[in-house]
Amino acid sequence: MRIGELAARAGTTTRALRYYEARGLLPARRAQNGHRTYDESDLRLLTQIRTLRDFGFELEETRPFVECLRAGHPEGDTCPASLAVYRRKLAELDSLIGELQAVRATVGAQLARAERARDELAAEALVPGGPEPTCELGGPRQ
Repeated sequence: MRIGELAARAGTTTRALRYYEARGLLPARRAQNGHRTYDESDLRLLTQIRTLRDFGFELEETRPFVECLRAGHPEGDTCPASLAVYRRKLAELDSLIGELQAVRATVGAQLARAERARDELAAEALVPGGPEPTCELGGPRQ
């Protein structure tokens, strides 16, 4: 199949295919007329690349999976190098989750502090001579 057909079947662009070729991930054979030609195995490689990219993998992280398929394995993730990439990605995700949980805890604490401060201001506004509330409390009393 030609580059346009492969791109259409894989849901990507011919530009992306040329980029993958330049990076050595998707080899292209040339017909006598110079056009790139691909087969079903190339579609499998491209599907593997796109699936991993959709999961958040960097393009270079897809290389072991592609090489595993090229070596004749039925799946791109059964080779030791592919498994190592999965392990690194999980460790990276665990680290990001930890960072996000810390940020969430900080934002939650800030929200709780802000709500307490708002409640104190609202309570003081009910006391004659207290500060005039603003913001969502309706602005200064008239």
